[in-house]
Amino acid sequence: MFKPISLYIGLRYTRARRSNHFISFIALVSMIGLTLGVAVLITVLSVMNGFDRELKNRVLGMIPQATVSSTQILTNWPELAKKVEQHEHVRGVAPFTQLQGMLTAQGQVAGIMVTGIEPEYEKKVSIIQNHMVAGSIDSLKKGEFGIVLGKQMTDSLGLGLNDNITLVLPEATPSPAGVVPRFKRFKIVGIFSIGAEVDSMMGYIALNDASTLLRLPDGAQGVRLKLDDIFRAPEVADDIVKDLPNNFYASNWTYTHGNLFSAIQMEKAMVSLLLFLIVLVAVFNIVSSLVMVVTDKKSDIAILRTLGASPATITRIFMVQGTIIGVIGTVSGAILGIIFASSISNVIGWLNTAFGWNLFDAYFINYLPSYLRWQDVLVIVSLSLVLSFLATIYPALRAAKTQPAEALRYE
Repeated sequence: MFKPISLYIGLRYTRARRSNHFISFIALVSMIGLTLGVAVLITVLSVMNGFDRELKNRVLGMIPQATVSSTQILTNWPELAKKVEQHEHVRGVAPFTQLQGMLTAQGQVAGIMVTGIEPEYEKKVSIIQNHMVAGSIDSLKKGEFGIVLGKQMTDSLGLGLNDNITLVLPEATPSPAGVVPRFKRFKIVGIFSIGAEVDSMMGYIALNDASTLLRLPDGAQGVRLKLDDIFRAPEVADDIVKDLPNNFYASNWTYTHGNLFSAIQMEKAMVSLLLFLIVLVAVFNIVSSLVMVVTDKKSDIAILRTLGASPATITRIFMVQGTIIGVIGTVSGAILGIIFASSISNVIGWLNTAFGWNLFDAYFINYLPSYLRWQDVLVIVSLSLVLSFLATIYPALRAAKTQPAEALRYE
């Protein structure tokens, strides 16, 4: 079968056992370094993508992406919801009333943010119905004072479905015995598990029950929005409010979790840059190993030149050799990276459980996420291959400049 001479000799040089083992060692180190660099870069980027995805899908699936609120209770909130829903970027609208308080049960106390909701509307803007592990948000009905809590909250208080719990509000109520805090007993009618910090800090009650607790007319403080693009939240919310009376104001997720998202993006960029240096070091090793190969093969180059090989042929021979190192290292690294990225969540989760570690207590989720994006793999592999190819140019050109007479003078 026909095989170009430069490809044939380049492949032969790559497979050949060299008398100078140090050169072989440098070439091996270059290949291993490239493999590890590509694998680690794919794995770490997958983990950062996982944090990014979990923030969007879980945390931002529970907290409001954007809200339109009023300084007065909205007794006619369905009219506002209908008007807001006409905006081109709004995909869902739901009323809400928020209040802060403390939950007490069995001598345990925990702070909580309670949101009054209408279940049929809430399903349009929240992911809570997809993460119920017991009960249902449809059990939140006016006057029954049911509450839906996160699994972390119920576990910490030692409670379960249909247990009773007391909500204490930070408002004083005068009584013959003096000023006492306002409190109300609730029944747990649902438990959700998102796997994020919201499990331990958020609860839901019926919208009208929230108005009753706050001693306000039946209505809502505002409406929360689900958008087609969360990054449009600031402009969409402001655009909606500008057409409403002055007592309306807007808010969005960037006020509460914007810094966290920015931090993840910055960490992703910086970590990617630092890890990419590993790939660059491996590429420089390819340069050094090829330079030493050229020096070691000067007599072979001279013989090839005397047999009629052109400088271009010599250049291609060593470019083939360096490119093969780059291809093997890059492909091996990509395979390892894909395997690591696909299994790292399970492995770290098992280690965390087996050894009783609490590795993720400082994060907004309680496990290590990983999300492999094939476009990232393609970019990393492409950059690695391009850099590996560029690394062969200088040694190959140096080999092509070898003068046969001078190289064979002392042979």
